[in-house]
Amino acid sequence: MDFDLSWILLGLPLAFVLGWVASRLDLRQLRIENRQAPKAYFKGLNFLLNEQQDQAIDAFIEAVQNDPDTSELHFALGNLFRRRGEYERAVRVHEHLLSRGDLSQADRQRAQHALALDYLKAGLLDRAEAALLKLEGTPFEAQARLALLANYERSRDWLHAAQVAEKLEQSDQGSFHGRLAHYLCEQAAACTANLDFEQARSLLQEAIKTAPDAPRPRIDLAKLLDSQDKPAEAYAALVNALASSPAAIPLIAGPLAEFAIAAGQALDALALLKTNYEQVPSLDVLDAIVALEATVAGPSPTARDWYVRHLEREPSLVAAAKWIAGEKLEHEQFHPQVQRALDHAVKPLTRYRCAACGFEAKQHFWQCPGCQAWDSYPPRRVEEL
Repeated sequence: MDFDLSWILLGLPLAFVLGWVASRLDLRQLRIENRQAPKAYFKGLNFLLNEQQDQAIDAFIEAVQNDPDTSELHFALGNLFRRRGEYERAVRVHEHLLSRGDLSQADRQRAQHALALDYLKAGLLDRAEAALLKLEGTPFEAQARLALLANYERSRDWLHAAQVAEKLEQSDQGSFHGRLAHYLCEQAAACTANLDFEQARSLLQEAIKTAPDAPRPRIDLAKLLDSQDKPAEAYAALVNALASSPAAIPLIAGPLAEFAIAAGQALDALALLKTNYEQVPSLDVLDAIVALEATVAGPSPTARDWYVRHLEREPSLVAAAKWIAGEKLEHEQFHPQVQRALDHAVKPLTRYRCAACGFEAKQHFWQCPGCQAWDSYPPRRVEEL
């Protein structure tokens, strides 16, 4: 059979035309897709800047569908899910990134860090710990250690928290002596609850060595000694606390007076507190002085004159209410009502306020229950701030 070359001559131009048309269609589709992806991305960015997170998420999902290989869009989408509290969706996004074989080492570490933050926000502390430990030796190491420290504090794992704090201090991330002392005090409190007083005392003495200027270890030690019927040692511990942490005198004054009375050291304590009060007036020191004077000289109206002296130095509704409580008024029949009104008015003024988040409480906390910050409560009450 003879082969007809005319078919080849006709077929070559036709194949060329078909190939050209197909390439044009592919290029057109590629341009459309490339045009759509940036459009969706910038639309999402615009929504995000306008704080319209729902619309931003929809736009970013559209952009990811148009270009599923874009890691930056995945990161943006995952962070948005986390900010909205949709932690499960954020975890899925970041796990998908980690499962990709073409992801660069830098992006893989970034995705691991984001996944750890997802677990932390979701309260999955064990998974967060495992994810954060994988970031050792990466550029996210310092951030991971800080998050790990917060994680251990949240779960009250003081031993591991101390290990992380020591690593952070060794890597020049700041001084953690104060926190380490707090961790030892927390462990001592647990030992005291279990009636292991010797171990508790050993931990508190270690805390004093760790942070000599911190008031808590000595205050906790004094309370421990008092619980063991050792008021003289407890009083001595608080005298040392006052010498090493004079700013904490409002926290020290009350128990100092109590232990001094039990140890027969009321006169010495009274002289000490009067000297400190003259330097820095404080309502708590004032109450301790009044209690000590009542013990030394017996109950008398003159003991309460200290409240009047305080009012001469500083206006104080709390001091005024305490003075009026023991006074005879001209219309004495109305005294209970007036006193109740005053006591109600001064309640907010006798609270402690966190300097970091503003959380107020009736008692002083070493760690804020609201923001978890350490040593954020000033020793003075709200009225004195």
